[in-house]
Amino acid sequence: MPKLASFDSGVSGYGIMPRLIEDFALIGDLHTAALVSRQGTIEWLCVPRFDSDSVFASLLGDEENGCWKLSPATKVLSTKRRYREDSLVLETTVRCEAGSVRVIDFMPRRIDNPTIVRIIEGLDGTVEMESLVACRFAFGSLPPWTRRLGDAITMTIGPDALSLRGSVEFDIVVPDAKAKFSVASGQKAALVLQWFPSHEAPPAAVDPFELESKTETAWLDWTKDAVCSGRYRAEIIRSLIVLKALMYEPTGGCVAAPTTSLPEDVGGDLNWDYRFAWVRDSAFTINALVECGFRDEALTWRDWLLRMLGGEPSRLQIMYSVGGDRYLPEYEAPWLRGFEDSKPVRIGNAAHVQFQLGIYGHLMQSIFTAHDRAGIGIDTEAWAMLSKLVEHVCKVWTLPDSGIWEYRERPEYYTSSRLTAWVTLDRAVRAVEQGYDGPLERWKSIRDEIHAQVCDRGYNRARGTFVQSYGSQSLDASVLLMPIFDFLPSTDPRIVQTIATIERELMIDGFVMRDSRHVERDPSGNLKPTEGAFLACNLWLVQCYVLAGRLNDARVLLDRVRAIANDIGLFAEEYDVRLKAMVGNFPQTFSHATFINAAMMLLDAEAKEQR
Repeated sequence: MPKLASFDSGVSGYGIMPRLIEDFALIGDLHTAALVSRQGTIEWLCVPRFDSDSVFASLLGDEENGCWKLSPATKVLSTKRRYREDSLVLETTVRCEAGSVRVIDFMPRRIDNPTIVRIIEGLDGTVEMESLVACRFAFGSLPPWTRRLGDAITMTIGPDALSLRGSVEFDIVVPDAKAKFSVASGQKAALVLQWFPSHEAPPAAVDPFELESKTETAWLDWTKDAVCSGRYRAEIIRSLIVLKALMYEPTGGCVAAPTTSLPEDVGGDLNWDYRFAWVRDSAFTINALVECGFRDEALTWRDWLLRMLGGEPSRLQIMYSVGGDRYLPEYEAPWLRGFEDSKPVRIGNAAHVQFQLGIYGHLMQSIFTAHDRAGIGIDTEAWAMLSKLVEHVCKVWTLPDSGIWEYRERPEYYTSSRLTAWVTLDRAVRAVEQGYDGPLERWKSIRDEIHAQVCDRGYNRARGTFVQSYGSQSLDASVLLMPIFDFLPSTDPRIVQTIATIERELMIDGFVMRDSRHVERDPSGNLKPTEGAFLACNLWLVQCYVLAGRLNDARVLLDRVRAIANDIGLFAEEYDVRLKAMVGNFPQTFSHATFINAAMMLLDAEAKEQR
């Protein structure tokens, strides 16, 4: 494949990581999304939806696995990027010896075919640009049939095809398309790539500049309705945009991330496919949307959850495709070397068949957050399904499960799983007390039995802390959900002691690890992590601090998390304190939703304190 000049980001000191996950930016159209590197290369794109096969996969391999390069033909002196106001229109300003250009990347919303538009605007001087569109279907394994059809270059394999048009001339260098052109000050060039079903004619040409205006306006019209203000507004808005961008518009399902196999431990095998919709994440996402005034999105996500219950709530899975498909077989892609040689690259997710007791409570929390906070009603048919779900939990809450972290070894009696089973019964009891039909006394009795058991067997008296599983010595940050879900007040001595123990034994360099399994001690007794710190766990601790009245501690930790977002406000799943870099799939809805929840809770507490 032809080699192009690459950007020089001006960043040094990467150490063992030539590439960083935070070097990427997100663009999306509410159907799928792409990742654009700081160097101007689109390295990841799945079409026509988030969980489809990728056509650009150099993120997980190299340029032979597909990418779209766009860069000056001469050495780059500096780059600077930003999102245009409160939108998902990305601007990258590139300066080189001959002058400077602005590259504008976006995916238009509300058009039939997923589309990427790249506009190059000359700012000063005259800059020679190069573009290479190298599609590789089937996750980077198959080159396309590339040919000219009318005014477009098409790239086809099997059911999928892409059309490429532009205001510049592309040459076919089989199987790729390459262009070289110049942009002077005040001039613009535009490139447009569109997916279409291969049995149909290529889509008609579009006006990229009209789409630019419409796309920016659509995002600004949406974000202007956000109910948030104060010093975290920029981060909250950016996080809301991520949640919206990763919500599959036709169904309302929201993917955990648009990527697969970005490693939790660089060089290791903790590489999972997150391009699916998790029931667990719904509780935090719906709460974030409701908190910021986005009732319609919360309603759409809630309705997606109800449809997943179908006619047999007992068969609820922990995750689904964004379309609602239940079968998500997992396989490995050995032809992809993995991000920074982190293997294997996995497609699909075998955890979809796990029994996780906690998902029922997360679903009930989602439904009743939407009901109590946004007035989203629960009709008779929906309540009938939810009642069946509650009855199922009454039968299975005593069984071991795979836990919130989806461990693939033998199931255990995880404390946080029983906590969320209690949430199921507690929200059901509240509903009956508000007038819904149900066996109030029996559900109360089971709820109270679960509560008593968790306090007895999930609490290690010798250690003075709630632990990961019954009879365990290990800690787990997921027990921080206890005060957040109203299981115990933040002032309860057991919660106070648990927080203190987590601070002492799971916090490394200011960040909380998810559990004791991923913390070791060196010969000197110092704590050492074996993976990144889950950002959601840190943001749960922020909420616990707020609930306990420790507002300064909450501010310090929230600001610490805020500081590790990349330059355009995106969070991955985790932060590796050893590498001083984000790790895991990117960007991550779990991280962005919990950031919103923590920030909004802190801002509300500060406002009450000032009154």
